[in-house]
Amino acid sequence: MSGLIRSLAAGLLAVACMGLGGCVVGAVVGTAVDVGVEVVKVPFKVGKGIYDVVKDDPEEEKKK
Repeated sequence: MSGLIRSLAAGLLAVACMGLGGCVVGAVVGTAVDVGVEVVKVPFKVGKGIYDVVKDDPEEEKKK
C-alpha cells in the first residue's frame, strides 16, 4: 500500500510541476516584454532631457 501512495504522490507532484511550468514561461515572457519596452523608452527619455536642457525658456526671462 505504501508503494501505491508514493506513486500517486509522485504523479501528483509531476502534474503540479507541469502546471507551474506555464506560469514560469508566462512570467519570463512578461518580464522580457517589460524590459524591451523600457529599452525602447530610454532614447526618448534621454532626448527629452537633452531638449529640456537646451531649449530656451522665455517664461523665466519674463519673471525677472
